Amino acid sequence: MRPKIADFGIARMFRHNQQSGNTKRVAGTYFGVLTLEVVSGVKISSTDRIMEYENLIVYAWNLWKEGHAKDLVDSSIAESCVPDEALLCIHIGLQCVQDNPNDRPLMSSVVFILENGSTSLPAPNRPMYFAHTNSKVEQRRGNTQNSKNSVTLSVLEGR
Repeated sequence: MRPKIADFGIARMFRHNQQSGNTKRVAGTYFGVLTLEVVSGVKISSTDRIMEYENLIVYAWNLWKEGHAKDLVDSSIAESCVPDEALLCIHIGLQCVQDNPNDRPLMSSVVFILENGSTSLPAPNRPMYFAHTNSKVEQRRGNTQNSKNSVTLSVLEGR
């Protein structure tokens, strides 16, 4: 089995023995998710540190909206990173998860902004992940217990 590096979930589209391929599937918002995960040290699906929020994007958006985006930065890198650069990464992450593709920056623009430290991005709109929020989800959250499971798969082959 060979890993598909930086596939953003697209590896499932390929056959087991396929090493590379071209796809027309758009994975634009995944860069934003990945950026927020790296800065925060929190996986998109994690409920650690963000219990009262639906997911990492909702948590990041609320911190941004309240002017506390710096609180999203993982404590293990907070001392060694440049605060303005971390805020820029959060800003880019939130821009990349916008619902409307026209509101997302082009990757060439993202690269330019990251290389030059420009902050010319418009303020992000409320991300699409808010559209799925409802009171039933909030009610279930209080009664949910989470656990982490792992699975080991062994394949036996004759000689």
